[in-house]
Amino acid sequence: MGLLLGCSKEVPANAPGPGVPLALAEQRAATISDVRYALEMDLPGSTDEPVTGVVTVNFLLTEVSAPLVLDFRAPADHVLHVLIDGKPGRYSVPQDHIVIPVEALQPGQHSVTVSFRSTDSALNRQDEFLYALFVPDRASTAFPVFEQPDIKARYTLSLVVPSQWQTLSNGEQVARHEIGDNRHRVVFAETQPISSYLFAFAAGVLQIETSERNGRIFNLYHRETDPEKLARNLGAIFDLHATALAWLEDYTGIPYPFGKFDFFAIPAFQFGGMEHPGAIWYRAETLFLDPTASPTQKLGRASLIAHETAHMWFGDLVTMRWFDDVWMKEVFANFMAAKIAGPAFPDLNLDLRFFQAHHPTAYAVDRTAGANPIRQPLQNLRDAGSLYGAIIYQKAPVVMKQLETLLGESVLRQGLRIYLENFSFDNASWTDLIKILDDLAQDNLAEWSEAWVNEPGRPRISAQWTGNGITVRQRDDNNDRNLIWTQPVALLIGAGGQTSEYRVTLQSDQAWVPVNITDAPDFILAGADGVGYARFELDERSRQFLTSGLQALENPLHRAVAWQALWEELLESRLDASVFLDALIQAVGNEPDELLTQQVLGLLRNVFWRFQADTEREDRAPLIEEALWQALERASSAGQKGAYFTAIVDITLSDAGVTRLQDIWRGDINVQGLPLQEQQYIALAEALAVRGVAGSQQILEEQVSRITNPDRQARFRFMDSALSTEAEVREARFHSLADVNNRRQESWVLDAQRAIHHPLRATESLDLIAASLDLVREIQQTGDIFFPLRWLHATLDGHRSPEAAQTVRAYLQRNPDLPEHLRAKVLQAADGLFRSSGTEYH
Repeated sequence: MGLLLGCSKEVPANAPGPGVPLALAEQRAATISDVRYALEMDLPGSTDEPVTGVVTVNFLLTEVSAPLVLDFRAPADHVLHVLIDGKPGRYSVPQDHIVIPVEALQPGQHSVTVSFRSTDSALNRQDEFLYALFVPDRASTAFPVFEQPDIKARYTLSLVVPSQWQTLSNGEQVARHEIGDNRHRVVFAETQPISSYLFAFAAGVLQIETSERNGRIFNLYHRETDPEKLARNLGAIFDLHATALAWLEDYTGIPYPFGKFDFFAIPAFQFGGMEHPGAIWYRAETLFLDPTASPTQKLGRASLIAHETAHMWFGDLVTMRWFDDVWMKEVFANFMAAKIAGPAFPDLNLDLRFFQAHHPTAYAVDRTAGANPIRQPLQNLRDAGSLYGAIIYQKAPVVMKQLETLLGESVLRQGLRIYLENFSFDNASWTDLIKILDDLAQDNLAEWSEAWVNEPGRPRISAQWTGNGITVRQRDDNNDRNLIWTQPVALLIGAGGQTSEYRVTLQSDQAWVPVNITDAPDFILAGADGVGYARFELDERSRQFLTSGLQALENPLHRAVAWQALWEELLESRLDASVFLDALIQAVGNEPDELLTQQVLGLLRNVFWRFQADTEREDRAPLIEEALWQALERASSAGQKGAYFTAIVDITLSDAGVTRLQDIWRGDINVQGLPLQEQQYIALAEALAVRGVAGSQQILEEQVSRITNPDRQARFRFMDSALSTEAEVREARFHSLADVNNRRQESWVLDAQRAIHHPLRATESLDLIAASLDLVREIQQTGDIFFPLRWLHATLDGHRSPEAAQTVRAYLQRNPDLPEHLRAKVLQAADGLFRSSGTEYH
């Protein structure tokens, strides 16, 4: 067949639209297979020079009924040259794609070679290093690719880098040689079949730590310059990976499937971790803990490592077909992480930890007008990033724990083993898994899944004394659905100084529980096991008792559930914020459990900044500061002292308190029993600047000179203008963020945005809210998956005024075409503002 030569500037009539529409993905998955990429990329040492490359895509085409579409989200002039089966051929470059016409193709094996210039969108380039981050749809911003999870492929990578740079990728490094001009070519072995979002590479001035565990070699790449911090943490980091691998191999019955196991601790990484097989990315701060780290922080690190390791099976070995099921990989990673990490911390209350890690954060979305279901429809891959959030990461594990209770632990494990075996190195959907589990179960899982997985929100559950028992009722706030959520509900009943637990399974709109007491109980606390998931309402008697007598509950889990229930009452204006704050202040000095201390301090800070007027804050600040300092002095562990100190730095407003913080920052006084680290001095300097203390600019200048790590120093310099006492300087910093090039370091941007919109500066930053909201669409297209929601929270969380709430309403009204997923994010982030301003969203 003769080939027409060259690139057509005319967009073909049947060209796909922007992104990857579902119809295109389905057509390609049905006709393209056996894909292999041979990719070479030239990575200059200077960020001023472009990244260039050549990719050859080999594949089997089983049917030619439509043009061949490769995805490449770059300007058309970034496509430099195209060969089809080794020869020049006709192609076009519509938005986001390279299209080869039908007449250039026939069924059989083909190759397409493209010389290209990358965009920097997903390459995270800095002066001394870079790392690729392609989840969920950003591989196509770096090189031409079939960008969809169900076209798995094998990748062979070659990188040309400065000779002093280290490199890592999914595959094993198999060759490295000098090519002149102070440059090296590094070649990596071909990978197993993986989805495009799991392909990754990094390069730069990096250090490598190597260790062997259970016969396996682990390599840690990093840029940490503090030798004591490294020595303190390395053993635990390697041990935790080895433990997680061994546990998962035993649980699944499948050996680790991806050969080598390396990981990179990235300064200011925008996620906690990312599960590229053979090359996991981590946020460095989550791995390298300070000596004051609490058991909670250590468990958090263990859970993160277990989570990313679990992804090697759940997400990497078996991958969702389409991103509407992205939650599957996350729920199993979180679910397995709890099983793996928990037993290593026998002194921690793991049921309490599960509740605190999941329910409050999931509730914070499910209570809003922007609540979304666990499984969300997706018509175009470009919107996949908007699916991520607390419902996937926090609600879904609660739902999975309830499913395990429903099926039994052994049945669920059997079903998951079948699932992993049947779909190894392939793709599967939630429907595929439910079918496997349904064959093993007695219950109708399809009906159960409809309420818990396919619909948003949570039931509203009340428990009322009826004279001889408790009537438990559930209802759906959405009267158009009237859903029934099947779940067991635990009731804690307090009467006469004694407590008793009862359980009932709600399978309809109500159930009755006989209770062996003669008088009305002091309180009824539903959801007391920390597993039940609902808006558990308190009656007036229970609310009054728990507000004053919560600390009398012996079980820390019961206290945690009660604190959350009271918080929900406050948010619905059924409990006065000042009354709740008084209860929290009282608890600060009396809570013995370290996990509960963290929860109480979090609530205290939230109420203090969000539900107290400026004058109320100023009046209450000295009492709260004193209570926190006394609690710090009494605390027995450095971890607890560190938690109290963080709260003190956040809350302090009184003149005496601010002076004390200045003295600590200068080194004139020490915090007894708490050896402060560099990060704590940085936080002190920032807090003092936000409070506008005299000489704050000199404090910032001295602090930056104290910082020894170049990455932390660069971040602090970025923050300088956002911390300025001059509103005009802060406003200029904000407006600079309209340039995508100034948003590359997303965690720095979020820190700057929080400083600009700090509650103490809310009046001055009020006029910036509208412009911040106007950037959200662009941020969704140019930023990583968590960035849009985090940007919204960084903007709105410091505000509580009706004017700020009205600004959000006006934005939604003048943007009726805002994509539904993005509208939901705005409503989720604005919910606290609506409630604290005394207004509601309609």
